[in-house]
Amino acid sequence: MRQRYINSWRRAWPAILAALVLQSASALQPPPRAMEPKKLAPYVTSPQPIVEKMLEIAKLKNGETLFDLGCGDGRILFSAARTFGAKAVGVELSPTLVRRVQQSAESQGLQDQVKVIEGDMMSVDVASANVVSLYLMTDANEQLRPKLEKELKPGSRVVSLEFKIKGWKPSKVEKVEVHRHPYTIYLYDLPQK
Repeated sequence: MRQRYINSWRRAWPAILAALVLQSASALQPPPRAMEPKKLAPYVTSPQPIVEKMLEIAKLKNGETLFDLGCGDGRILFSAARTFGAKAVGVELSPTLVRRVQQSAESQGLQDQVKVIEGDMMSVDVASANVVSLYLMTDANEQLRPKLEKELKPGSRVVSLEFKIKGWKPSKVEKVEVHRHPYTIYLYDLPQK
């Protein structure tokens, strides 16, 4: 009987040891992090003439608020503030780009008009926007569409460079060539459902 007991322990010992090692290893792992925001588009700058044309097509007015989702280096924000007299809010995942925009706003004396939020555009409330500017891919625009429909008030405008918003009908489509490259700008007036 004693020998049978010893033999069963010998057979079970590798499995018990493996379980203890796995349990110890998992105890050493850092706790799971909250879900990180998903990057919806690569960072690609827009030529300055295109930026100006987007804001012109969106009919951005003095005193209105523009949100640029995925603001990158902030060029749309600065144009909205300087040229159109708008309040401009950018949303950007990259801490490096956020710092760059903040420093540039301070150096240009635009810190009261230009604000940048480091974070996920899907979690930022855009209800105060009169205009939302996008340079995201079509699938990213599609992911954003329900949020925009829910949060934007009637009369708001969405201007998208190059990529449509599926399910919405643009009120204006304009083709512009800059540096021998054709661009398409889509303007959408809310409500769109």
